[in-house]
Amino acid sequence: MGHALIVEDDADSAQMVAALIGNEGFSAATARSLRDARRQIAMQHPDLLLLDLKLPDGNGMSLLDEHDLVGKSEVVLMTGHASLETSIQALRHGAADYLIKPVSARQLQGILSRVTRPSVLRAEADELQQDLQRAGRFGQLVGRTEPMQRVYEQIGRVARTSVTVFITGESGTGKELVARTVHDLSRRRNKPFLAVNCGAISPNLIESEIFGHEKGSFTGAERQHHGFFERTHGGTLFLDEVTEMPPALQVKLLRVLETGTFMRVGSTAPQETDVRIIAASNRDPARAVAAGALREDLFYRLNVFPIEMPPLRERQGDLPLLVDHFLKQIGAREGGFKRASAAALDRLARYRWPGNVRELRNVLQRAYVMTAGAEIGDQWLPRDVLVDPVSGKDGGTLQVPVGTPLAAVERQLILATLERYGNQKERTAAALGVSLKTLYNRLKEYGS
Repeated sequence: MGHALIVEDDADSAQMVAALIGNEGFSAATARSLRDARRQIAMQHPDLLLLDLKLPDGNGMSLLDEHDLVGKSEVVLMTGHASLETSIQALRHGAADYLIKPVSARQLQGILSRVTRPSVLRAEADELQQDLQRAGRFGQLVGRTEPMQRVYEQIGRVARTSVTVFITGESGTGKELVARTVHDLSRRRNKPFLAVNCGAISPNLIESEIFGHEKGSFTGAERQHHGFFERTHGGTLFLDEVTEMPPALQVKLLRVLETGTFMRVGSTAPQETDVRIIAASNRDPARAVAAGALREDLFYRLNVFPIEMPPLRERQGDLPLLVDHFLKQIGAREGGFKRASAAALDRLARYRWPGNVRELRNVLQRAYVMTAGAEIGDQWLPRDVLVDPVSGKDGGTLQVPVGTPLAAVERQLILATLERYGNQKERTAAALGVSLKTLYNRLKEYGS
């Protein structure tokens, strides 16, 4: 049984929270000031410290600076409202989570289900570092180069908090793997992780899919449907390509982030939710805001902790490690191990990789299938868009006369890129830095 200390100057609120904690099997004590909290921690170290921000003798967050005192406790801040500033402050001071007052039983149950002793977290961090040194792996990710080391440092810092994360990077760089690693290293790891591509769901269905709907709320709604927020309660919801979400739905997502509640389609009853949001986009979010594709207030609410994934061309030192990793994966699935020759590694190192790590995986899958022996040569590896080691330029150019309308330039560029990649739409979208849905929409406009 764990022990909790509630530091709250309102006696009634403190007793209410203590009673809720007692119902969950924890012993609980209360303190009404920072001074009293220090005394009680010295007598019995709490596994969980619930800390109000406003106390008679100072700001509760100041207690977090006393690492010798609270370093072995899981700290959760209690605040009257959840704000961007509160989230950032909680992260910087080392708090694991925060509760919105008045505290509800459901909120508290979610917090208590995720209590993890800091000593356990430190042991996990040490194990991750050992895996990185031994095998070049960090959770779901592979690589040892400096750009990836920066990503790992950010993941390690944010994973054990409740802060919202916004992942950016080109298509195929591994944004979903970052989200999964954040989830796997978080206190929510035993709860669901759900990845949703906002650009792949019909605009007519996406609200129902995310928030759910009531029976009879629209034609075809024959029964109540639980949406993504209900299905991932206590866990992590990854919203990929969030810039493709319809503007009206962005308003409702913002409300969930600010209040912790949502309503199913066709209902007027608010539902509480305890879900961590991780968002991602292969578009520059600032440009998406300027273009009106992403609400500015939603962007700032999602972008509490940004992580940028580097493209493969900026981490080519990881190529041998990634090649070995993917070939082992493919070999385990297909029943026979194959290795890449020196000539194959050389050709792979000279390729621009517009589709990034995803394209590398697909290239190796094809080469594995086409290679009869145990060693993969360069015969079945990509030969287009090779970078000239002297000029640094690739093989394809498009000349456009000055004064050509932008819409016409965009059309020519899209169609020329599609032709260069042999009508492979995924690679074309990756090279252009747009979502697959955007590419399909443009081609439909062009009648292609």
